Amino acid sequence: MPSSQVLVSDDDRATLEYWTRCSTVSAGHCERARIVLAMADGAGTSATARMLGVSRPTVIKWRERFAVHGLAGLDDQPRSGRPKRIDDAAIIAATLEPPPAALAVTHWSTRLLGKHLGISDATVARAWRAYRVQPWRSETFKFSTDPELEAKVRDIVGLYLDPPNNAIVLCVDEKVRHEALLDSSGVKDPVAGPPQRPGGS
Repeated sequence: MPSSQVLVSDDDRATLEYWTRCSTVSAGHCERARIVLAMADGAGTSATARMLGVSRPTVIKWRERFAVHGLAGLDDQPRSGRPKRIDDAAIIAATLEPPPAALAVTHWSTRLLGKHLGISDATVARAWRAYRVQPWRSETFKFSTDPELEAKVRDIVGLYLDPPNNAIVLCVDEKVRHEALLDSSGVKDPVAGPPQRPGGS
């Protein structure tokens, strides 16, 4: 193995590949993930720098940080002054995306999602509590396939964080036409209940 190549476990590779695809992951984490993946696949320092449009020192920095600290080494170093504010909307939007198949899990845990997003599991847990998100409740929790999910989540979260004056928020539960007609008639869906005879009780 070349001296510049890094070893990446299957779990870490799944996380790094997720970072390169997820729209809620920061551009910095996405770039660092691409650097580590390129190095893990055998690309040299100069080749990785050319391929990703970054400098050699940048490649070396993140390669060494990952080699020593793993995924945690790809986080930004704490800065003096006011701490960075975590975007709850990004956390909730990521929660509503299914975990990568490589993780072999049916729903996110705070630890897994925190690892994927490069934040602490306590931060994920705080956002879940604030918005009452419970991925482990499989009977009621559903993943979203809406490509505009993040923008919609941000709109809803924004209403909670900074509600406008004199505003009313309405929630509409849409149903297909035959479900609405069955509900209004008081007759159960024949698939879900026993057949009924015309005029019978």
